[in-house]
Amino acid sequence: MGIAGNLTPAQLHSFHSDGYIVMESFASGEEIENLRKRMEELLNQFDYSTTASIFSTKNQQKLTDDYFYESAEKISFFFEEKAFGEDGNLKQPEELSINKVGHALHEIDPVFKNFSNSEKVSDLFRSLGYKRPIIIQSMYIFKQPGIGGEVVPHQDNSFLYTEPQTCTGLWLALEDATITNGCLWAIPGSHKNGLVRRFIRAEDGVTFDRPSPAYDQKDFVPIEVKAGSLVVIHGDLIHRSLENESSKSRHAYGLHIIDTEGCEWAQDNW
Repeated sequence: MGIAGNLTPAQLHSFHSDGYIVMESFASGEEIENLRKRMEELLNQFDYSTTASIFSTKNQQKLTDDYFYESAEKISFFFEEKAFGEDGNLKQPEELSINKVGHALHEIDPVFKNFSNSEKVSDLFRSLGYKRPIIIQSMYIFKQPGIGGEVVPHQDNSFLYTEPQTCTGLWLALEDATITNGCLWAIPGSHKNGLVRRFIRAEDGVTFDRPSPAYDQKDFVPIEVKAGSLVVIHGDLIHRSLENESSKSRHAYGLHIIDTEGCEWAQDNW
């Protein structure tokens, strides 16, 4: 592949054709270990009694609260929707109950900041033609064994809208991602159909401006990858992940990047 981060003409063609590419061995074993170890430290420092904020893409409008809004500039912790029993208590250990941590790891934490702003990430976006890219959000996703929640079909541009649209997602596998433990699925070429809806913030909360289209499940293909692989995702690509019903977790680190030259950030983004 050459130097990690520099896309070849073949990779660029594949990205524009399919709406995503997989860059194997983008992160080294040491980088993976550093990110996972640092997250373990953050979990150990977190006071689980301070919040019971839940993250769910199925009930995103209902469950979006001030804690979620404020996470844009903080390191915040969100529980799995199925982490709690009917009595309101966690059904498994605290560290196995967290859905994700976000959304400013890349700004606040030095370990995540170092990787997120690495030269190979910068090279990748230069290859994609970005003029002045910035990371707009970051998240560590656990996909916990047995309760890792489904991420419904969506487009990243729906949530991080610019005019013109410039969002690109980076999804780094920190563990092997398979069909069994909840890997990504995508509809190749779906980005060519444009943005289907937006997630808009108003005075009374957040809402989608139109219903979700119905998708034929046969159109989705699995993106199974080894730890260290990076999936580069076009902002209009329809992608999802299923529940993790296995006994193995599926840790990943995600970044969303927009261009700040020649485009405008939508003021009604969440």
